[in-house]
Amino acid sequence: MRIAVSQFSPGDDPVANASALVEAAAAAARDGADLLLAPEGSIVSFLTDPAAPGRAAQPLDGPFVAALAQASADHGIVIAAGTFVPDPESTRVHNTLVVVEHGEVVAAYRKIHLYDAFSFVESDHVAPGTQTPPIVEINGVTVGFATCYDLRFPEVFRVLQTGGAQVLALASAWVRGPLKEEHWLTLLRARAIENTCYVVASDQAGRAGIGRSAAFDPFGLQMLDLGTADQGCGIVDISLDRVAEVRRILPSAQHTRFRVDPVPRGPMPLPDPLPTAATRPTPTPLTTPTPTGSPSKDLYPAYQGG
Repeated sequence: MRIAVSQFSPGDDPVANASALVEAAAAAARDGADLLLAPEGSIVSFLTDPAAPGRAAQPLDGPFVAALAQASADHGIVIAAGTFVPDPESTRVHNTLVVVEHGEVVAAYRKIHLYDAFSFVESDHVAPGTQTPPIVEINGVTVGFATCYDLRFPEVFRVLQTGGAQVLALASAWVRGPLKEEHWLTLLRARAIENTCYVVASDQAGRAGIGRSAAFDPFGLQMLDLGTADQGCGIVDISLDRVAEVRRILPSAQHTRFRVDPVPRGPMPLPDPLPTAATRPTPTPLTTPTPTGSPSKDLYPAYQGG
């Protein structure tokens, strides 16, 4: 199996963003890819405009997903990309990862972990999903999908691995900030090693995203890093023999001593109401201890994302 990893910075026009992904799908298909993996929220630029998802949101049968579905049929390739879908029960939207194949939507994952941390509250504009992330078989390989902040919750990926996933695919919009690239690459590698799966991740670049779309093999060896380019595409070849070899050497999945529950629970109650954008206090910078021979670094918890 071959995966094309798309890295780009979506603009304000969903039509133009869909066209960019259609072009990327055609190029990926020419390179022999079975799957094109695109970033979270590919429909619109939203990292610096939290209200943008509400303005750009479309139903799953809207023009953005329809364009991707048609491209999947035209070029014989599976496409996974992030969009925003209106929530019928509120004025918010669902951060949704769609997977299209042969012109049809075969999976639509509503992000269950919303980034309500530090000074950013994703749930101001996004409603959480309630369903387990999907696993899709693509050219004989089982691929489990997740979105951005899910990366910080290892149980998500253990559920996917227990469900048979051999590849873990992440669509993300990981925002720039102190140590953010280190977190990103460390967590991607950890998810690969602890689950003995390939991990492939597509990330937004541009003004706010870190880029650094990457891939790791089941032993944690890095296979891809697209750096900080505003637009790019990398190819990752998946070997099921490699998965089997690593799982033979490191059979950690067989040594699990805790039950894996595939049913997500609802959000935990918070001790105090989350502040709104208007009442949220200005965060106080945190300072890391100064290592010997190294300058001190201030960590500002006000950054968004991941």
